[in-house]
Amino acid sequence: MRAMLVAAVVVWATALALAQPPARPAALPPVKVADVPRGPILTSESAAGFEHIVRPFLAEHCVECHGNEKHKRELNFESFTSVATLIRDRERWDAVVEKLRQREMPPEDEPQPAEHRRQAVAGWLARELARIDRVTPPDPGRVTARRLNRAEYNNTVRDLLGVDVRPADDFPQDDTGYGFDNIGDVLSLSPALMEKYLSSADRIARLAVFGAPKVAPTLVKLRSEGRRPGDARTFPDRYDRTGLSLPNAFHAIHRVPVDGEYVVRVVLGGVRPAGSDPITVSLWVDERELSSLVHDPERAARFDDDRQDFGGQSIQFRLKLAAGDHWIAVAIPRIFDGLPARYGGPNPARRPEPPKKTFTPPPGASPERIAQLKQRFDEAEAELAKIPLNGVRVSAVEIGGPYSQPAGPSRQSVDRIYTCGHRGGEHTPMCATRIMRDLARRAFRRPLAEGEADKYVALVDGAKADEQSFDEGLVVGIQALLVSPDFLFRIERNRPLARPAPTQLITQYELATRLSYFLWSSMPDEPLLRAAAAGTLRQPVTLAAQVRRMLRDPKAHALAEQFGGQWLQFRALESVTRNRDRFPDFEDYLRLSMRRETELFVEHVIGDDCSILDFIDARYSFLNERLARHYGISGVSGPEFRRVDLTSTPRGGVLTHASVLTVSSYATRTSPVLRGKWILDTLLNAPPPDPPPDVPNLDEAKIGTAVSMREQLEAHRKDPTCAACHRRMDPLGFGLENFDAVGAWRTTDGKFPIDATGLLPDGDEFNGPDELRAVLVSQRAAFARALTSKLLTYALGRGLERYDARTVKAIAARLPPANYRFSALVLEIVKSLPFQSRRPWPDPVETLRGTP
Repeated sequence: MRAMLVAAVVVWATALALAQPPARPAALPPVKVADVPRGPILTSESAAGFEHIVRPFLAEHCVECHGNEKHKRELNFESFTSVATLIRDRERWDAVVEKLRQREMPPEDEPQPAEHRRQAVAGWLARELARIDRVTPPDPGRVTARRLNRAEYNNTVRDLLGVDVRPADDFPQDDTGYGFDNIGDVLSLSPALMEKYLSSADRIARLAVFGAPKVAPTLVKLRSEGRRPGDARTFPDRYDRTGLSLPNAFHAIHRVPVDGEYVVRVVLGGVRPAGSDPITVSLWVDERELSSLVHDPERAARFDDDRQDFGGQSIQFRLKLAAGDHWIAVAIPRIFDGLPARYGGPNPARRPEPPKKTFTPPPGASPERIAQLKQRFDEAEAELAKIPLNGVRVSAVEIGGPYSQPAGPSRQSVDRIYTCGHRGGEHTPMCATRIMRDLARRAFRRPLAEGEADKYVALVDGAKADEQSFDEGLVVGIQALLVSPDFLFRIERNRPLARPAPTQLITQYELATRLSYFLWSSMPDEPLLRAAAAGTLRQPVTLAAQVRRMLRDPKAHALAEQFGGQWLQFRALESVTRNRDRFPDFEDYLRLSMRRETELFVEHVIGDDCSILDFIDARYSFLNERLARHYGISGVSGPEFRRVDLTSTPRGGVLTHASVLTVSSYATRTSPVLRGKWILDTLLNAPPPDPPPDVPNLDEAKIGTAVSMREQLEAHRKDPTCAACHRRMDPLGFGLENFDAVGAWRTTDGKFPIDATGLLPDGDEFNGPDELRAVLVSQRAAFARALTSKLLTYALGRGLERYDARTVKAIAARLPPANYRFSALVLEIVKSLPFQSRRPWPDPVETLRGTP
C-alpha cells in the first residue's frame, strides 16, 4: 500500500503535466508577410498571375460580401493585396479553391463567372499554393504525450500480463477529436480516471499473479433486449429458422465476474396446440450456438389434452464462460415446424393428433343446462382455435455461478511474468530483478536506463521485510508499473542533436510503438522489439515485412474495430434507436448482425490485402441468414457469416451496408442530408460546415403523407444560407433513398414513389445506388486522398494540419501503381515523414524533473 501511494503521487504529478498539450512556443512560428523570403517562394510570374487573374475575379465576384465594408465569416478579400499575402492565411485559401471547384461560391443567387474564369482562378491558386509547399521546409508536426485510451489500455494489459478482463471498459468514456478517440490533445486525465487507474492496477496485478479470487455463486435474472412477441396466425413464406431474430427469442448482455462454470436457466411461457412435437431450445453465447436441448411439455405436470402449456416450465444449460461481457441469447429454432398436420405448416408433427372433441350432453340434464354447457364447450373450442402458431416463447433467463472456478493464475500470465522459471512462490536469487526488468522493458516499450528498474525490484524484495511472500511483492511491483507514466503514456523524448533542427527522427523503439498502436492498439511484441534493438526496423525491407506480418496477425482486428468502427461510424449502432411502430423488425440480433457485417468486411480488406476501392464498390459482403433476409437475398441459411456475392443486387460497398444506412438516418425516417453528409465526410473528406443555428426542422408529420421528402428539402433549400451546402449533400443522399432507415430496400416512402435521382454541382446526373457508386468510383483519386487523411490522422493520433497536405497527396499518388492495396496505403503511411519523425519540443518529463 505504501508503494501504491508513492506511485500515485508520482503519477499525479507527472501525468498531469503530460496530459497537457505542449506549449505553443514550441511550435514553428507562424510565417509573417514581412518574413517571406524573396526568391523561390515569390516570383514575378506569381505576382503577375495574382494581379491579372485573381484580383479582378475577387473584385467582381467576392468583395461585395467579403470586403472592407462587409466581411461575412470574417473573410476580407480586399486585405489580400499581393501574392505574398496568400501565405498569411494559407488554410483560408485552400478552402477558397475547394469552394470554387465545388461551385459553392459565388452563391446561386449571385451572378456566376464564366466557367473558364472559375477554373483559371482555382487552378492558379492551387498551383501557387502547391509551389509554395514544395519550397517550404517539411514539418512532421507536433506530438503530444498520448495517454492510452480504453481500447489500448485493455489490449496492452492483455499482452503484457495475460489478463484479458477488459478493465478499462469501466473507465470514463474517452473524448474524441477529428473523428477518433486516440487523439492525444483530447485524451485528458481526470481525477475519476486516476482513481480507476489505481484500483485497476491492484485488481490486474492480483489476477496476473494469483488468479481470480473465489467468488460466491449468485443468481442473476437477465433483462431481455428483445421485442414483445406478436401472435402469428399464418405461416411466413420465409423465416429465420434459428429463431434468433423472432420476438419469441431472448437477448441480453451480461458480464460474468470470473472464469468458471455457470448455469443458465431458461423459463418458458405460452402455449402450443396439443399433439405438437417437442421443441428445441438453443443457447447462444457471443454469436455461437453452444448447446441445444429438446423439451417435451407433454411430459410436464401441466399438460392437458387441449393444449401444450409451457407456463413456468424451465430447462437448464451448464457451460463455461470467461470473465467479461457476453452476448447471451436463447431461441426456439424452427418454431413453425412440428405442429399438427391440420395446420398445414412445414414438417408437420410425427406424433398422432389427439382425437377431435365433440360435445356430449350429460344424461338427465335440463335443456337450459345443456345449452349452458354447450356454450362453454364452444367458447373453449374457440379459444383453442386462437392458439398462435408461434405461441411458445422464452419468458425469462437466469444465470447462476460461478461454479468450479479455476484456481491460480492463467497459463498466459505465468508465461508472461515468470521469465526466470519461478513457480509456486519459490524463487532464486536475482529472480525479482529478471522479472521486473523484463516487465518494465515491455511495459515501457523501450530499453531501461541504468538502475531504472531498481525501484520496482526493491518493492518486490521489500516483501520480505514486511513478512510477505515473494508473490505479494510481485503484486506491488506490478501495481507500480501499471501506474507509471511510462506505461500509461506514450512518451517520445528529445535526443541530443549536433545543431538545432525543425525535424527529428523518432527512435527505433518509438517507431515500434507507433506501429503497434497504429495496427494493433497495443504494445509492440518481441519481433518488433528485436528489430528495434537491432536497429533494422526502419530499413525498408524489414519495415515492409513487419507491416505485412502485423496486418495478418489476429490482433489487427483492433484496426478494423477501432479505426473502421469510427471511420465508418458503425460503432454508433450501439446507441441507435428506432421507432418500433415504423420499424418492428429492428431488434438486437439484427443490430448485432449489421455491425458484424461491416466489421468482417473491414477485417477482410485488411487481412486479405484487398483494394481500398472495395470500400466503395465491392460486389460482395459477409451475411448471415438474418441479415440476408433483411436484404431480400435468398440462399443464405444459418447464423454463420459467410461471403455472399452481391452482383445481382443493388448493394455494393460499405455505402449500402445496413449499419451505415442506419446510423445515417433518424429514428422515424431516412435523411438524404445525413447520408449525403456521411459520404462527403467519410468517403471524400470534404465535410460541409455546421448549419446555421436558426435553420428550421422539416415537418415530420407531412413526410410521406402530404409531401415527399424531396419536396420538403427543395423548399428547405430555397433559403440562400442553406442552398450551397445542400447542393452538395442532398443529391448524394437521394441516391440512397431506396434504402429505408434500417437499410431495407423499398420502392415507396409512404404514398410517394422513391425518386433516387441526383444532380451534382458539376452537372452530372445519376439515378439510384448503382449509379451513385459509379460516381464515387470515378472520384477514386479523391477517395484515396480522403482515406489517406483519415488513416494518417488515426496513425498519428493528431489532427492533420496544412503542412500535412503534401504528405497526403504524395501517399495517395503512389497507390494506383500498387492497385490501391490496403497494405500499400499502410506502408506508405509508416514510411512517411510525419510517422517517422516529429518536431522537437521541450520534454515535459525532463522539465518536470528539472533535467537541463
